[in-house]
Amino acid sequence: MFDLESFVPYRITVLASHIAVTFAQQHAERFGLSIPEWRVVAVLGRYGELSSGEVMERTSMDKAKVSRAVTRMSAMKLISRSDNVNDMRSNRLKLTRKGQQIHDQITPIATNLERELLDVLTESEREVFVNALTKLDKKVIEMSAGDLGGNAHV
Repeated sequence: MFDLESFVPYRITVLASHIAVTFAQQHAERFGLSIPEWRVVAVLGRYGELSSGEVMERTSMDKAKVSRAVTRMSAMKLISRSDNVNDMRSNRLKLTRKGQQIHDQITPIATNLERELLDVLTESEREVFVNALTKLDKKVIEMSAGDLGGNAHV
């Protein structure tokens, strides 16, 4: 019998979901952001102006989820859209002043959540954990590079 509870991809997915929900319940909701909207704020705050496609790549969210987040955040005046001069089928997204203020307020909260989570690990365990995540991320990118159907997610 397949032991789902020991299956590492499943455990990683469930853990990530629990972390995202905890963060959203404790913090992101207070700023009026859903989990996808927080991810958009985070990547635009980190990388500056991006296309929707670049947001999709950096957040691993699908097109519909990014589109809904962008539409809502535009209406909330958290992001601005401008034409992409290199590709008229897409636009460029950027945090507004209000969006940047939310980013600047919520980022330290996210950092504190990370610290609280990692406090259960020793310093050497944290180092091993971060290195393992990096290796796993590289491997899954390699594995999904040939998967044009997008079936790399569990």
